[in-house]
Formats: sequence, C-alpha cells, structure tokens
Amino acid sequence: MATPSRITAVLGPTNTGKTHYAIERMLAYRTGVIGLPLRLLAREVYDKIVAIRGPSVVALVTGEERIIPDRTQYWVCTVEAMPTDIGADFLAIDEIQLCADPERGHVFTDRLLRARGLHETLFLGSDTMRGAIAALEPQAQFMRRERFSELIHAGSKKISRMPARSAIVGFSVDNVYAIAELIRRQKGGCAVVMGALSPRTRNAQVAMYQNGEVDYLVATDAIGMGLNLDIKHVAFSGLRKFDGRKMRQLAPNELAQIAGRAGRHTSNGSFGVTGEAPPIDEDVADAIINHRFTPLKKLQWRNADLEFGTAERLIASLEASTQNEWLTKGRPADDLNALKTLTSQPEVRDRLRSAPDVRLLWEACRIPDFQGVSAAEHASLVGRIFEFLQEYRRVPDDWLARQVKRLDKTQGDIDALSKRLAFIRTWTYVAQRKGWVDDEKHWREATRAVEDRLSDALHNALTQRFVDRRTSVLLRRLKQKEGLVAEVNDKGEVTVEGEFVGRLEGFRFQQDASATPEEAKTLRQASLAALAPEFHLRADRFYNAPDTELDFTEQGGLMWGEHAVGKLIAGDDVLKPQVQAFVDDEAGTDVAEKVTRRLQHFIDRKVATLFEPLLNVQRDETLTGLARGFGFRIVEALGVIPRDQVASEVKELDQDARGMLRKHGIRFGQFTIFMPLLLKPAPTRLRLVLWSLAQKLDEFPESPPPGLVTIPTIDGVSRQVFTLAGYRSAGERAIRIDMLERLADLLRAQDSRGGFEANPDMLSITGMTLEQFANLMEGLGYRAEKGEREKVKAAPTEAPAEETDAPAEEAAAEEASTTEASAEPAEDTGPEMEVFYTFTWAPRRQGGGRPRQDRGDRPQGKGKGKPKGKGPRGQKGGAKSFQARPPKKDKPIDPDNPFAAALMGLKDKG
Repeated sequence: MATPSRITAVLGPTNTGKTHYAIERMLAYRTGVIGLPLRLLAREVYDKIVAIRGPSVVALVTGEERIIPDRTQYWVCTVEAMPTDIGADFLAIDEIQLCADPERGHVFTDRLLRARGLHETLFLGSDTMRGAIAALEPQAQFMRRERFSELIHAGSKKISRMPARSAIVGFSVDNVYAIAELIRRQKGGCAVVMGALSPRTRNAQVAMYQNGEVDYLVATDAIGMGLNLDIKHVAFSGLRKFDGRKMRQLAPNELAQIAGRAGRHTSNGSFGVTGEAPPIDEDVADAIINHRFTPLKKLQWRNADLEFGTAERLIASLEASTQNEWLTKGRPADDLNALKTLTSQPEVRDRLRSAPDVRLLWEACRIPDFQGVSAAEHASLVGRIFEFLQEYRRVPDDWLARQVKRLDKTQGDIDALSKRLAFIRTWTYVAQRKGWVDDEKHWREATRAVEDRLSDALHNALTQRFVDRRTSVLLRRLKQKEGLVAEVNDKGEVTVEGEFVGRLEGFRFQQDASATPEEAKTLRQASLAALAPEFHLRADRFYNAPDTELDFTEQGGLMWGEHAVGKLIAGDDVLKPQVQAFVDDEAGTDVAEKVTRRLQHFIDRKVATLFEPLLNVQRDETLTGLARGFGFRIVEALGVIPRDQVASEVKELDQDARGMLRKHGIRFGQFTIFMPLLLKPAPTRLRLVLWSLAQKLDEFPESPPPGLVTIPTIDGVSRQVFTLAGYRSAGERAIRIDMLERLADLLRAQDSRGGFEANPDMLSITGMTLEQFANLMEGLGYRAEKGEREKVKAAPTEAPAEETDAPAEEAAAEEASTTEASAEPAEDTGPEMEVFYTFTWAPRRQGGGRPRQDRGDRPQGKGKGKPKGKGPRGQKGGAKSFQARPPKKDKPIDPDNPFAAALMGLKDKG
C-alpha cells in the first residue's frame, strides 16, 4: 500500500452504465467491496458477478442474507451491512446521493467520509453530489457519464391507453394494488415490484415482465434504485409521497431517478403521469430530460465515534452535533428510538452494569423494524432479545423455533403473506448475526427456507390476483382478429378458448364480473353463440321435468332445482297468479314461451292441489243465498277468517246453510272460521305468497316453522298476517288456531260464574308456563288476578269430551272460562305454597266483548226457554265468567270457530 487510494466520483443521470462500470473496475482487482442501496439490487449485482467469477469467490451480505464462501474475494452488500475494515483493494458506494435521505442518509454519509478501498474508491450517483463530495473529499476526481438514450416527456395518458412495456409508479402499497387491479381488468395483468418484496418474489415478478408474459409493471419508487428493466414508458400515478412523517411533493431529482428507468441502453424512453396525478410542470420536465437539478447543500449525518461507558453517554454521543457546514444532524433513527425507550425502563437499566452490556444493548437495538409495528412493540421485541443475549449469550433455540414455526404458513391472501414475509426478516437478521444463535448454519438455512416458501406463495398470490391469463389470451386473439371458440359443459360453465367466462343459471347467462367493459361485449357474443343450442335443449328438459323438480319460494320466486327460472306476479284473481320467466333475450321467443307455459302449468296445478277445498266451494252451484255469499267470503280470505269480522254474517246463517258449508270442510270455530285442510304447512306457505302478491308487497311475510303451538308476536306484524299464518295473537305470543279451540273446550268444562283457574291440561295444550298463560288470557280479553295459597293435592282433571260438529254443541261454545293450577314440589318442612291466577272476562273496548255463541247455530224458537240448550243464552254487560252457563248446558267449541282455524294454520306453516 505504497500509494494512497484513488477516489473517483462517477456522476450522471440514470442509464449511463455507472453500476456496470463499478463492477468492471472491482473485478480488475484481487479483492473488492461494493455497497448498494437495496437488497434487491445487491442480489442482482451478486448474480452478475457470480456468473462471471463463480460462487466460490463472491459473498452476499445483507441484513437478512449472508453467503460468505471460504475464499471470498468480492463482497456485494447493502450499504448498512458492508464491511469497512477488511482492507479490500477496491470499494464502491452506489446511489451516493442518498446521503441526503432523511431516514438512511447518515449511513451513506458515514461511508462517504470513512469507507475507502486500499487502491481505488468509487462513489456512484447523481450530479447533485458534486459540490458536497468536492468539499468533504478535496482529493476526489470526477467523471461525468452521459445517458445512453434520450428521455422524452409524454404528458398524461389514461391507463387504458398506456403503451406496452410501461411501468406505472405508485407511492403506497394500497395505491400499487389498486393500479395493478385496474391494469389486470383493462390490460390482462401486470407484474408488481416493491421494495418490501423478497429478492425471490421480486425476481419471479420481474421475470414475468421481462419474458413478455405481461406487458405492464406496477411498482413503488424502488425501481428508481438501479434496477435495469426493459421499460419504454414510466407513468407517475401521483407526485406526492409519505416520507415517514408527512406527505410531501417529490423533488425534481427524485422524479428523474424514477423516470430515468425508461429507455434501456440505446433505446429511447418516455415519462409522464396517469390517473389523478397533476401534470408535471414544463420546467421540471425539462430539468428531468437534461438532468439539471439544484445541488445538494446538506447531507444527513450521525456521529460514528460512540461511547459505551453508560447508556447516557451512548445516547449523548449519538446525539452529538457537527460543525461542518455540509453536514446536518439527522432525525432520530429507529435504533436510537429503541435505545431511548429501553433505557427508560428500570428493568433494562438495572441490567446495564458495564460497557459491554451497553454495547450489547446497542447491537440489539440495531435490529431493523422490518415488521413495521409501533415503536413500543419493536422496542419490546428488541428488549426480549437483549435479555436472552445477556443472560444466555444466545437466543434460545426453542423460543426461536416457535417464532419461526408461527410464520411458516403459506396460506392466506397477499396482505397476510406479506406480513409473514416481513416478520421472518427479523429472524433471518438475528440468524445472520455472528454468535447470536447456537447453530448459525441451521438457523440461516431454516429462516431462508421459510422466506423462500413465503416468497413463492406471495408470487403465486400476486400472479393470481393481478394477472388474468384469460384476458391476456382473449385480447391477443381479438387483436389478431381470430374467431373465439366457446363451449358449455354439463354444469353450465361457459368457457371461451378454454377460459372460464361465466355460467348458465337456469335460462340466464351470468357473465364473469371480472371481464372489462371492452372485453365483456365480445365475450358475451362468443358465449351466447355457444349457448344458443344449449338454451333449446334446456327448455325441452325443463318442459318435461316433473313438478317435484320445481318449487316456489316464500318470496314468490320460481325455482328449477337450485336455479331461479321465474317469479310469480299478481293475476286478476288471487287464486290465479301469473308467472314471469327469467330468460335471456338471446335465447329467443320460442324458449321464453316454452318456459313460461311450463311455469304456469306448475303454479296452476299447485294452487289446484293445495286449495282444492276452497276451489270446490267456489265451483259448488248448489250453494245458494246466504251460504253462497258466505262461501265467497271464505274464498276471498283464502280459507281462514277471524269470526269477529263476519259475526253478523254468521249470525244470519241458519243450520241448513251451515250444514252445506260444513260439507266443504268449513269449521265454525269460536274465534275463527277456517278450513282445517288449508292450515297445513304447504297451503299456508302458498296462502301467504298469494295474499302478498294481491297486496303488492315488496317483501313477503314468511310462515312460522312447523309444529310450534305458540310463537312470539312481532311489532309491526298485523293481526291479519298472523291469521293467514294460522295463529291468533294474544299478548306477547300468538297461539295456533286449532289449539286455541281445544283450549276453549277446556274452558267450558271448567265453567264457573265467579271466575276460573287454569288446570294442567290447559297448560299442556298451550305449552306455556303459568305466567305465560296469564299473559295469553289477558291478550284474549280476560282479567288475571294473581294469588297465593297453601298447596293441596288436587284431584286429576278430566279431559274434555271430543269436539263434534253438531249444531247444539256449537251453540254451547258461546262462553268459556280458563282455570290453571301451578304445582311446585312439596317440601319436607312447613306448608307448601302455590301461585294461582283467577280469570274473569273483562271487555276492554267496544266490540271487544268475550266470544259468544251464535244464535244462528241453534234452531229458532219463541220464548227464553233453557232446556236442551235451545234458545240464546247471551249475557250482556259487566265482567262475567267465560263459563257462566251450567255445566249441563256447556257444549264443545265450534269446530268452525275462526280462532281455531288461525291457530291450525300457524301450526301447519311452522
């Protein structure tokens, strides 16, 4: 080392071959070191040198990778990781203008001031560094390199008009993903390059672009750092970026660094803006083209002469100021922030007993925040590693294994994989630090293997999301004006040129939504050309399909298997709904008419089958007079109507008229007039649909689940809806119509003028507790009085006699009272008390009187005689017991009572 190192600054714009020149100079020496700004670029340069000299003499050292052969001659490193004390003949620093970077600038400035090769030192970068280098290193020589190709300002372009071999630049991950998605839809796909990607993922993405599989690249400003790609045009999606603290405008030299990626070697390139980015000012564009920028006046700096006596002295040395006019103290970096956070914690301060302890803590704080978590979380992780290193002199294998295993998962979306990839970088960094783990070789291989698996998974996820091979193929065929071949498989999946484009659902083609508007029209035309014969084949199969393959939904839809093929619409008659078929216009009128006819046949047969008793009433010409009029009332009400709504009509019916109606299955219940056969689940479901169509509702009420005796009442649901569903609302719950009629029978059997109590049979019928039963009775118009008494063992209650349809029994069903007893388990000590309720009839408003028997149900006669139940026994006014009549006069509830019909309907519906 007889002569001093020669220092040369090789400055100029992008695409001048500066990095290539540095590689040539390094290989001219026996040993050399080159520091690069990005791990991605370091890997690219490493691969180039390995191709020339072989892997046995080339080392790669970054924060997360460490490949050091035994006979290393050439070191390719990131600037932060490059060794500066190995005495290499040659040393180079690329992108030296990063000395002014707010976050990393102090590292580049340190290398500018202190890193030297024994024989030659090169600083590569922008002309803006000429003044600073000359002032800080007066012996430096300067070499100006001119751009190989011309750079042209192309103004603004829409993404849809972006030329092939273009790179669109975004300044956030969300922005990059949004642009990539748009490119996929409009251009068929793109590659994605970001600084946070691993070299393996980045290389795989770049390979897609370089080999022409995709013609577009979406990237962050990471492509401005020396990545040599075949780019013809660079478009900025914005001119502002977040620099870690705030949003700021990009400086002209920063724009030039990125725009200069356009044009490779002697091929010209262009730059401009796209999307919502404002136009680039003409003066700025001219400066970019001619590479004329304001020289840098200040470089970021941090003191490198550190003191490790105490934590306070270390922090003070890191925060020391400089008097050099070209240097300015940089803002606190992540490592200094972590150091301050940890030394403020008593449990950490207590561990700092000597200078080696302080130095060890500082080394731990140098772990980069790859994970991008909060400063407190990062400091906590650093503190944990420091404790391990101080206590065990190693990071425990079992603890590290758990951390790595937690990340070794290739499932998940892009964000999940990106986060795991960022997290594994922490452990690859730890594994690369000499002496931090027991088996360095094992952990370097293990962490690298996980990173490779995650990198491959991320590449696949990026490709799957942002590369539409179908669109790429179709667009190329369209450009070549070739005919497209479409097919339909037995599952209704439609493919064009072997690529899925949609599916046939019933008689409508559902096109894949990912197709672009420009592409969609052509795809649909090609698809429908293949679908034409399929429509006719399906229509024939549908027309001959049995009714069991068809069904209607509770919202009026018509289904063929799992596919919607039409919907019901209101007709002139509630029992004659019409259909509207769902058939694409391209299928033709023949297909549409055939589907419509089949659907109409289906719903007509469904109504005829489920409402046969009702249609028989409508068609019966033997019904005359009042019976015929009442029959039409039942038809209009679809087989169930509250008795209080037709009380006067029922009263006017004589026994002959009633007999004629009963032959059609009409039951005159105490609360509801109904047809029991129409309260089964299927007719109830159809009744609600037909009624909703007639009411022109947007949303149809749905029937309750089958088998429920009571259901909760719902605010906003009318009494009519409950009736149509087969229930009578009373209090907080609605009770099934048929079960309410059975309850009325029990009430008559417990007749008492002074009121009545519930018995176990009443509770069993309703399936209610005593409290719920009391609420039900109040909802039916009774007053419930709660009491308590000493429990006595009651004799079993006889079940009421079976209902009959005899007129005399209907007359006896005029009044009923309800009694219920609540029994609690007997205790060994003291008398056992029981709660009971006494119920009395309590009309609340006009028209709300207790249910009465209809005089028309019995033979008409003169006088007020009582024998055999002949003559009316209606009682007027006052609060009276539901069973005011002597037991011998009691008759079972009328089977045709309206209330019973409503309950029966709800049960069937449920």
